[in-house]
Amino acid sequence: MIARRVDALVIAPADSKSLVSVCQRALDAGIVVINIDNKFDAAVLADKRVNIPFVGPDNRKGAKQAGDYLATSLKPGDKVAIIEGVPTAFNAIQRKLGFEDAMKAAGAVVVSSQSASWETAKANQVASALITEQPDLKAILCANDSMALGAVAALKEAGKADQVLVVGFDNISAVQQLIRDRRMLATVDQHAGRLAVFGIEYALEMLREKITPADKETPVDLITATKQH
Repeated sequence: MIARRVDALVIAPADSKSLVSVCQRALDAGIVVINIDNKFDAAVLADKRVNIPFVGPDNRKGAKQAGDYLATSLKPGDKVAIIEGVPTAFNAIQRKLGFEDAMKAAGAVVVSSQSASWETAKANQVASALITEQPDLKAILCANDSMALGAVAALKEAGKADQVLVVGFDNISAVQQLIRDRRMLATVDQHAGRLAVFGIEYALEMLREKITPADKETPVDLITATKQH
């Protein structure tokens, strides 16, 4: 795309660090670069002296919303676990921090925090082990809905579906019925289907108005059985 001399690139990187160099080449070629969905690592951007605006949700804020809602069903001292995304991904780190913020405020005890790399099958394995190791576990906070599906399946298999609460993140279609049926407590809608639109609109604005790049926060909404889109 750099060789084709496009006017703008809107990029959703799977890794927060490794694609900064090629985006720097695009900037050097005079191309507008917008980062969406998963934010580039601030230290890497600073090291390379690159300014790439991020258009996307505040993942920490969104995860805290889900954690705060979960906290209304917990008591201080209750045991909870976190199933994380890819540990090097900015959005995974921020979601974990948001869950931790909420649990700390609630006085809940995070007895385990493990990565399942965004994957349903891996989360199922992690959750199955957690249920065995922590028989009095009250909740599992999952950094995305795919992993929440794995946790819900593990709880059903263990006969604990009505004993352990599950929250997720993303509001994918597969969890919406689970939430309506109260087999999952909550998720967070970051309007993923609109993220590329937000990024493209900002790229066009930058091209049109020659504005100085700046981050733009996009909405996050808590989704529960009583509050759905």
